[in-house]
Amino acid sequence: MSALPRVAADTPPVRARDATKVYVASGAEPVRALDAVSLEVAAGEMVALVGPSGCGKSTLLNLIGCVDLPTSGAIEVAGAATSSLRDNDLTRLRREAVGTVFQFFNLLPAMTIGENVALPLILQRRPRAEIAKRLQAALDSVDIADKADAYPSQVSGGQLQRAAIARATIHAPSIVLADEPTGNLDSHNGAAVLRLLRTFASRGQAILMATHAIEATAVCDRIIRMQDGRIVG
Repeated sequence: MSALPRVAADTPPVRARDATKVYVASGAEPVRALDAVSLEVAAGEMVALVGPSGCGKSTLLNLIGCVDLPTSGAIEVAGAATSSLRDNDLTRLRREAVGTVFQFFNLLPAMTIGENVALPLILQRRPRAEIAKRLQAALDSVDIADKADAYPSQVSGGQLQRAAIARATIHAPSIVLADEPTGNLDSHNGAAVLRLLRTFASRGQAILMATHAIEATAVCDRIIRMQDGRIVG
Protein backbone atom coordinates (compact mmCIF):
# COMPACT_ATOMS: atom_id res chain seq x y z
CA MET A 1 0.00 0.00 0.00
CA SER A 2 1.50 3.34 -1.02
CA ALA A 3 1.52 6.39 1.22
CA LEU A 4 -1.17 8.98 0.72
CA PRO A 5 0.21 12.43 -0.16
CA ARG A 6 1.04 14.89 2.56
CA VAL A 7 -1.38 17.78 2.60
CA ALA A 8 -0.16 21.36 2.69
CA ALA A 9 -1.85 23.62 5.23
CA ASP A 10 -3.49 25.68 2.48
CA THR A 11 -4.76 22.68 0.48
CA PRO A 12 -8.57 22.62 0.47
CA PRO A 13 -10.04 19.37 1.83
CA VAL A 14 -12.12 19.07 -1.34
CA ARG A 15 -11.49 20.29 -4.85
CA ALA A 16 -13.43 19.34 -7.99
CA ARG A 17 -12.09 20.33 -11.39
CA ASP A 18 -14.45 19.93 -14.35
CA ALA A 19 -15.75 16.73 -12.76
CA THR A 20 -18.10 14.86 -15.08
CA LYS A 21 -19.91 11.58 -14.46
CA VAL A 22 -21.64 9.72 -17.27
CA TYR A 23 -23.58 6.53 -16.61
CA VAL A 24 -23.91 4.09 -19.50
CA ALA A 25 -26.43 1.24 -19.37
CA SER A 26 -26.68 -1.45 -22.01
CA GLY A 27 -29.16 -0.46 -24.70
CA ALA A 28 -29.86 2.96 -23.18
CA GLU A 29 -28.71 6.47 -23.88
CA PRO A 30 -25.79 7.66 -21.70
CA VAL A 31 -26.88 9.76 -18.72
CA ARG A 32 -24.69 12.75 -17.85
CA ALA A 33 -25.36 12.94 -14.12
CA LEU A 34 -22.60 15.49 -13.48
CA ASP A 35 -21.39 17.95 -16.08
CA ALA A 36 -18.04 19.78 -15.68
CA VAL A 37 -18.48 20.68 -12.00
CA SER A 38 -15.73 22.70 -10.33
CA LEU A 39 -15.75 23.70 -6.66
CA GLU A 40 -13.63 23.93 -3.52
CA VAL A 41 -14.57 23.53 0.13
CA ALA A 42 -12.17 25.04 2.66
CA ALA A 43 -11.28 23.72 6.08
CA GLY A 44 -13.79 25.01 8.62
CA GLU A 45 -16.33 25.92 5.94
CA MET A 46 -19.91 24.66 5.99
CA VAL A 47 -21.43 24.58 2.51
CA ALA A 48 -24.98 23.74 1.45
CA LEU A 49 -25.56 21.90 -1.82
CA VAL A 50 -29.09 22.54 -3.06
CA GLY A 51 -31.17 21.76 -6.11
CA PRO A 52 -34.09 19.59 -7.29
CA SER A 53 -34.00 15.81 -7.12
CA GLY A 54 -31.89 14.40 -9.93
CA CYS A 55 -29.74 17.52 -10.23
CA GLY A 56 -26.50 15.70 -9.39
CA LYS A 57 -26.09 16.34 -5.66
CA SER A 58 -25.89 12.68 -4.68
CA THR A 59 -23.57 11.89 -7.57
CA LEU A 60 -21.22 14.65 -6.47
CA LEU A 61 -21.27 13.42 -2.86
CA ASN A 62 -20.49 9.89 -4.07
CA LEU A 63 -17.47 11.15 -6.01
CA ILE A 64 -16.17 13.21 -3.10
CA GLY A 65 -16.90 10.31 -0.75
CA CYS A 66 -14.58 8.08 -2.82
CA VAL A 67 -17.30 5.52 -3.56
CA ASP A 68 -17.26 6.36 -7.27
CA LEU A 69 -14.86 7.96 -9.74
CA PRO A 70 -15.46 10.73 -12.29
CA THR A 71 -15.70 9.82 -15.96
CA SER A 72 -13.53 12.84 -16.69
CA GLY A 73 -12.12 15.79 -14.79
CA ALA A 74 -10.76 15.38 -11.28
CA ILE A 75 -11.88 15.05 -7.68
CA GLU A 76 -9.25 15.77 -5.04
CA VAL A 77 -9.83 14.78 -1.42
CA ALA A 78 -7.24 15.82 1.17
CA GLY A 79 -4.86 16.60 -1.68
CA ALA A 80 -5.21 13.21 -3.40
CA ALA A 81 -6.69 12.86 -6.89
CA THR A 82 -9.10 9.96 -6.49
CA SER A 83 -8.78 8.72 -10.08
CA SER A 84 -5.04 8.25 -9.66
CA LEU A 85 -5.35 5.91 -6.65
CA ARG A 86 -5.43 2.13 -6.63
CA ASP A 87 -8.47 0.49 -5.05
CA ASN A 88 -6.84 -0.15 -1.68
CA ASP A 89 -5.52 3.41 -1.46
CA LEU A 90 -8.94 4.78 -2.43
CA THR A 91 -10.49 2.72 0.36
CA ARG A 92 -7.88 4.03 2.77
CA LEU A 93 -8.53 7.63 1.70
CA ARG A 94 -12.26 7.13 2.24
CA ARG A 95 -11.70 5.68 5.71
CA GLU A 96 -9.22 8.33 6.82
CA ALA A 97 -10.31 11.55 5.13
CA VAL A 98 -14.11 11.27 4.72
CA GLY A 99 -16.99 11.08 7.18
CA THR A 100 -20.58 10.69 6.03
CA VAL A 101 -23.90 11.47 7.71
CA PHE A 102 -26.96 9.94 6.04
CA GLN A 103 -30.63 10.89 6.14
CA PHE A 104 -31.62 7.46 7.48
CA PHE A 105 -28.64 7.17 9.86
CA ASN A 106 -27.26 3.87 8.43
CA LEU A 107 -26.22 2.53 11.82
CA LEU A 108 -25.66 -1.24 12.05
CA PRO A 109 -28.57 -2.69 14.07
CA ALA A 110 -26.57 -5.59 15.57
CA MET A 111 -23.97 -3.24 17.05
CA THR A 112 -24.37 -0.93 20.05
CA ILE A 113 -24.29 2.83 19.64
CA GLY A 114 -20.74 2.86 20.99
CA GLU A 115 -19.62 0.15 18.57
CA ASN A 116 -21.21 1.98 15.66
CA VAL A 117 -19.49 5.24 16.56
CA ALA A 118 -16.11 3.52 17.03
CA LEU A 119 -16.32 1.68 13.70
CA PRO A 120 -14.09 4.07 11.68
CA LEU A 121 -11.29 3.64 14.23
CA ILE A 122 -11.81 -0.13 14.33
CA LEU A 123 -11.48 -0.28 10.54
CA GLN A 124 -8.27 1.74 10.83
CA ARG A 125 -7.03 -0.85 13.37
CA ARG A 126 -6.30 1.73 16.02
CA PRO A 127 -5.11 0.52 19.44
CA ARG A 128 -7.91 -0.36 21.87
CA ALA A 129 -6.85 2.28 24.39
CA GLU A 130 -6.95 4.99 21.72
CA ILE A 131 -10.37 3.82 20.50
CA ALA A 132 -11.78 3.89 24.03
CA LYS A 133 -10.47 7.39 24.69
CA ARG A 134 -11.66 8.84 21.39
CA LEU A 135 -15.01 7.08 21.62
CA GLN A 136 -15.72 8.66 24.99
CA ALA A 137 -14.83 12.09 23.64
CA ALA A 138 -16.98 11.55 20.52
CA LEU A 139 -20.03 10.44 22.51
CA ASP A 140 -19.58 13.36 24.92
CA SER A 141 -19.36 15.80 22.01
CA VAL A 142 -22.86 14.87 20.84
CA ASP A 143 -24.30 14.33 24.34
CA ILE A 144 -25.14 10.61 24.06
CA ALA A 145 -22.50 9.07 26.35
CA ASP A 146 -25.31 7.42 28.33
CA LYS A 147 -26.45 5.54 25.20
CA ALA A 148 -23.12 3.82 24.44
CA ASP A 149 -24.44 0.35 25.36
CA ALA A 150 -27.86 0.77 23.78
CA TYR A 151 -28.75 -0.62 20.36
CA PRO A 152 -30.08 1.58 17.53
CA SER A 153 -33.60 0.20 18.01
CA GLN A 154 -33.57 1.44 21.61
CA VAL A 155 -32.92 5.15 21.00
CA SER A 156 -34.75 8.04 19.35
CA GLY A 157 -34.26 9.36 15.82
CA GLY A 158 -32.49 12.43 17.12
CA GLN A 159 -30.10 10.27 19.14
CA LEU A 160 -29.49 8.06 16.11
CA GLN A 161 -28.44 11.08 14.07
CA ARG A 162 -26.21 12.30 16.89
CA ALA A 163 -24.54 8.89 16.84
CA ALA A 164 -24.18 9.11 13.07
CA ILE A 165 -22.46 12.49 13.44
CA ALA A 166 -20.14 11.11 16.11
CA ARG A 167 -19.27 8.19 13.83
CA ALA A 168 -18.63 10.56 10.92
CA THR A 169 -16.26 12.75 12.93
CA ILE A 170 -14.52 10.42 15.41
CA HIS A 171 -11.55 9.87 13.08
CA ALA A 172 -11.12 13.63 12.41
CA PRO A 173 -11.75 13.45 8.65
CA SER A 174 -10.86 16.30 6.32
CA ILE A 175 -14.41 16.46 4.94
CA VAL A 176 -17.78 15.52 6.41
CA LEU A 177 -20.49 14.83 3.84
CA ALA A 178 -24.06 15.17 5.06
CA ASP A 179 -26.83 13.90 2.79
CA GLU A 180 -30.15 15.41 3.93
CA PRO A 181 -29.12 15.01 7.59
CA THR A 182 -32.32 16.61 8.91
CA GLY A 183 -34.70 15.04 6.39
CA ASN A 184 -35.91 12.31 8.75
CA LEU A 185 -36.10 14.43 11.91
CA ASP A 186 -38.63 16.77 13.49
CA SER A 187 -37.80 20.47 13.68
CA HIS A 188 -36.37 20.31 17.22
CA ASN A 189 -33.99 17.44 16.49
CA GLY A 190 -33.16 18.85 13.08
CA ALA A 191 -32.07 22.14 14.64
CA ALA A 192 -29.93 20.26 17.17
CA VAL A 193 -28.18 18.32 14.39
CA LEU A 194 -27.46 21.52 12.48
CA ARG A 195 -25.94 23.08 15.60
CA LEU A 196 -23.69 20.05 15.98
CA LEU A 197 -22.53 20.24 12.38
CA ARG A 198 -21.89 23.95 12.80
CA THR A 199 -19.80 23.18 15.88
CA PHE A 200 -17.66 20.69 14.01
CA ALA A 201 -17.11 23.21 11.23
CA SER A 202 -15.97 25.76 13.80
CA ARG A 203 -13.35 23.21 14.89
CA GLY A 204 -11.87 23.14 11.41
CA GLN A 205 -13.65 20.35 9.59
CA ALA A 206 -15.10 21.03 6.15
CA ILE A 207 -18.82 20.23 5.90
CA LEU A 208 -20.62 19.71 2.58
CA MET A 209 -24.34 19.18 3.08
CA ALA A 210 -26.91 18.25 0.44
CA THR A 211 -30.25 19.58 1.62
CA HIS A 212 -33.69 20.80 0.67
CA ALA A 213 -34.26 22.46 4.05
CA ILE A 214 -34.20 26.24 4.27
CA GLU A 215 -33.26 25.96 7.96
CA ALA A 216 -30.16 23.99 6.97
CA THR A 217 -28.99 26.46 4.36
CA ALA A 218 -29.42 29.30 6.86
CA VAL A 219 -26.59 28.01 9.08
CA CYS A 220 -24.13 27.48 6.21
CA ASP A 221 -21.37 29.82 5.10
CA ARG A 222 -22.17 29.36 1.44
CA ILE A 223 -24.82 27.86 -0.83
CA ILE A 224 -24.04 26.04 -4.08
CA ARG A 225 -27.02 25.56 -6.38
CA MET A 226 -27.17 22.70 -8.89
CA GLN A 227 -29.41 21.93 -11.81
CA ASP A 228 -29.13 19.28 -14.55
CA GLY A 229 -25.74 18.17 -13.30
CA ARG A 230 -24.20 21.64 -13.32
CA ILE A 231 -23.50 24.34 -10.77
CA VAL A 232 -25.77 27.27 -11.57
CA GLY A 233 -25.14 29.57 -8.64
